Amino acid sequence: MALSCAGLNPTHVLSDKTFQKSPFLSPRSSSTAYNHGSYRMFFQDPKFAQASILKASTAFASSRRGCPLMCYRRTEKGDFGDVCLSTETTHWERAEGIVKEVESQCSTPISRLREVVDAMADEMRAGLQSDAKSNLLKMVISYVDTLPTGDEKGLFYALDLGGTNFRVLRVQLGGKEGRVIDKEFTEVTIPTNLMVGTERELFDYIASELAKFVASEGKNFCLEPGRQRELGFTFSFPVQQTAIASGTLIKWSKGFSVSEMVGKDVVVALKEAMERQGLDMHVSALVNDTVGTLAGGRYRDEDVMAAVILGTGTNACYVECADAIPKCQGHLPKSGYMVINTEWGNFWSSHLPVMDFDKALDAESINPGDHIFEKLISGMYLGEIVRRLLLKLAEDAALFGDNIPSRLREPYVLTTPNISAMHQDTSCDLNVVECTLKNVFGISHVPLRTRKLVVELCNIVAVRAARLAGAGIVGILKKLGRDVIGETGKMRTVVAIDGGLYEHYPLFRHNMQSAVKELLGSELSETVVLELSNDGSGIGATLLAASNSRFSKKS
Repeated sequence: MALSCAGLNPTHVLSDKTFQKSPFLSPRSSSTAYNHGSYRMFFQDPKFAQASILKASTAFASSRRGCPLMCYRRTEKGDFGDVCLSTETTHWERAEGIVKEVESQCSTPISRLREVVDAMADEMRAGLQSDAKSNLLKMVISYVDTLPTGDEKGLFYALDLGGTNFRVLRVQLGGKEGRVIDKEFTEVTIPTNLMVGTERELFDYIASELAKFVASEGKNFCLEPGRQRELGFTFSFPVQQTAIASGTLIKWSKGFSVSEMVGKDVVVALKEAMERQGLDMHVSALVNDTVGTLAGGRYRDEDVMAAVILGTGTNACYVECADAIPKCQGHLPKSGYMVINTEWGNFWSSHLPVMDFDKALDAESINPGDHIFEKLISGMYLGEIVRRLLLKLAEDAALFGDNIPSRLREPYVLTTPNISAMHQDTSCDLNVVECTLKNVFGISHVPLRTRKLVVELCNIVAVRAARLAGAGIVGILKKLGRDVIGETGKMRTVVAIDGGLYEHYPLFRHNMQSAVKELLGSELSETVVLELSNDGSGIGATLLAASNSRFSKKS
């Protein structure tokens, strides 16, 4: 008896499940089965099976990207009939399977987050012991042992170099009564070629833009007679600091690779560039952006004990007791504390949920093997992770049809602002997702269920990043002993946070805050405040320039 196709029409779509469930296509003891990938065809009479299989082989070969699959059957009269099977269902199931696997690999249950917290605290202790090359966290001594009090007065500038853009800022400080009287800033994009060019090209460009900004100084800003303009230099890359206004570059990150700068004093490079521009300005303080954010936060709230940057890159710093820093040689500061720049972007632990996609991204980056934590949670990389996942779905599950858009193969073409917009698309038809896919990749006419799958991918990647960032913060609190309620009762702890990822991505912010609350518990989490410190690093740099001014009585 031939294969019975009763009840099926030529456009009936069959999947693996359909073969199993159909009363007309179920296998019997006398049947012959032909297996091809996810398909199983059963022929009740073996003598008809071979002819059918031979006839169908070409269709099988051409069916990978949704082409119709013709399964032929032989009738008792010897004629060939056919049933049209589509691989669309199998492709969609394959896409869903890939997404589920990604979700599993990126999962951050509370048990895993606690392991990340412990690992972070352990690496911090190791970094405070010595400057051994094997230490993942450099725990850089910032030489900032006095934080702003509100007494600072005068005109001060800041240069904030921390990513693809840099900011220049001026602030008129009026002491405790006047506080910040006035401020102005401008933001400048760094050309991509300068990020991988020469030292002179990069710093000359920065100094020329700084000189333009100084030339536009208005009447609201007043430099006291006999004083030189002073600058706080926020430099958001790993630096081995040797004094409050001196430090050598350890290595670049965030897409920069000016190799000749490594091992050189970044303040000297800036001073020489300013001299070439004829700009008379003194660098009073070299600070990391996180240190600047902490200083700016402490200026407003004396309970600020740590600061985190979540933007293009990521980092954290905190206030450490001076006697808890074994590698701190010499006299302990009178204040009894020192701000430590953790450089947590380089954190790594076997407990981090890392996918093969993350490993490939790292291997193809300009700093393979370094800054793994940053590559999992920062704005520089989240869009790229999603792009790689979409490419995998396009290649293995024909997510966008037969042809793979060429732009889907372009590294970093999908940005974190793109995935933020898609992730937070609340329209019923996900119009933002549709527009983003069209504008970024040139993909049109994307079905609604595919758009929903894209949103799901954005959610998986962003939630993993946010929860890991939250675990990092709790790791710092654990090192400080503020992750439990001590004998003295509850202590209010404020963490100042700056950066576009945290500021402009509400779902990221919400998931990070939720992770912190889960880890600390409801009672203790009430005493921990995660506070947005908009432009905190810029204001903080001017404040640290003021407190370290050569004209200051304290200095």
